[in-house]
Amino acid sequence: MTQRVSSDTTETVRATLAQAGATNRPRIEISADDADAFPADELVRLVIDDTEYRARIERPLTGDGRLIRGAYDTPRLARNPGDGENRLVEWFAGSDRELGQSVLVDVVEEGFQYGLRNPGERAVYTATEKPDDSLADIAREVEDR
Repeated sequence: MTQRVSSDTTETVRATLAQAGATNRPRIEISADDADAFPADELVRLVIDDTEYRARIERPLTGDGRLIRGAYDTPRLARNPGDGENRLVEWFAGSDRELGQSVLVDVVEEGFQYGLRNPGERAVYTATEKPDDSLADIAREVEDR
């Protein structure tokens, strides 16, 4: 069952739009204080400007926070980021945000679906329940073929 969820009614985490290594590409850094709402080393759905992508939430090399380095069209591309376009880079290029500034990450369905938006903006998400783990396993097997 799907429902519409406003960013006004979700848990919202303030994150930092940071530089990924020596590149000028953005990544989202989530503090250790907020890391519990983000499963490490998992693929999740990430909504940016009304479009749903897939993103991998990673642990940083140091510290207990979380990182999102990209948003991709499919789970396969999120697992193999060199194979597809990073939609987070596209969003950053078209936004008025700069590296080092804050962005908001809405927790639509913890461990499954999140939304990215600029501070001061409002978003409405189409929320879906997380599928049964056995169904997710089957879907991953089909995707990998």
